[in-house]
Amino acid sequence: MATILGRFLALGIATGVALAGAVSGALAADVKEIRIDWATYNPVSLLLKKEGLLEKAFEKDGISIRWVQSAGSNKALEYLNAGSIDFGSTAGAAALIARVNGNPIKSIYVYSRPEWTALVTGKDSTIKSVADLKGKTVAVTRGTDPHVFLVRALADAGLTSKDVKFVLLQHADGRLALSRGDVDAWAGLDPLMAAAEVEEGAKLFYRKPENNSWGVLNTPESFAAEHPDIVKRVLAAYEEARKQALADPAALKAALIEAAKLPEAVIDRQLERTDLSTSRIGDVQAETITKAGLALQEAGVLPADADIGKTVGDLIDPSFSQDLIQ
Repeated sequence: MATILGRFLALGIATGVALAGAVSGALAADVKEIRIDWATYNPVSLLLKKEGLLEKAFEKDGISIRWVQSAGSNKALEYLNAGSIDFGSTAGAAALIARVNGNPIKSIYVYSRPEWTALVTGKDSTIKSVADLKGKTVAVTRGTDPHVFLVRALADAGLTSKDVKFVLLQHADGRLALSRGDVDAWAGLDPLMAAAEVEEGAKLFYRKPENNSWGVLNTPESFAAEHPDIVKRVLAAYEEARKQALADPAALKAALIEAAKLPEAVIDRQLERTDLSTSRIGDVQAETITKAGLALQEAGVLPADADIGKTVGDLIDPSFSQDLIQ
């Protein structure tokens, strides 16, 4: 009797495995198009797009690739939340804010370790420190790493958002507002920040590289659960582009110049501040993002009852990038 029961159980398990495989295959077959963003703050995405690596990787499957530009982490997160893209480039801290606010995303890959934000003022400004911002206007894009950076800088100086006037603009408009003198300062983002430096003599009066959170690639939680093989293949193509970027910096620079439509000197400045040596996501990124989240919570940007540690744990999924060769 036990033997017969064992056979039935074994048959049931085998059938279940077969059905699971069939369902997984059916879900993969349902994907006809992969929608992914490119952004000038994510140089690897530009090389990935220019070289057509994803198109080549999925051509035999009949899966097309649709590219969507993200003008900032906030836009990438909006697209992910709306289901408009399957993969989006953001800062780690921005992804955390989104997750706390109910955007069910997973951060699955590191595309850069940048110093892409600082506090910027015009070349003739008398502002020398964060404390000097009291009573001043600052252009910033809400929900992005520059926003997080600004909030943390104010807190470190004993100020809050009530002590300054935030002028909410997308990154490019923030740079323009600063150059026109419409605002006193700007929470900048490369390559626009580098352009303001090189072309207009703008000054980065407050820098703190460790408060720049990692550049991470995100996907909806549901997409990761339903299409894990596709996620892994996308990351494999990303990894190929990252390795090409390291092996051929000139090709990376050319792709960035073409996409950003900025002079070589500006792109050189951006790339000087961009580290592409890491792609696995895990404990190091979790620590940085957690520190940012706790600082934002203390500053009142995130709810006091939010469990930052748990949310970071829910956000970061190292399973897709752990097998990547650095």
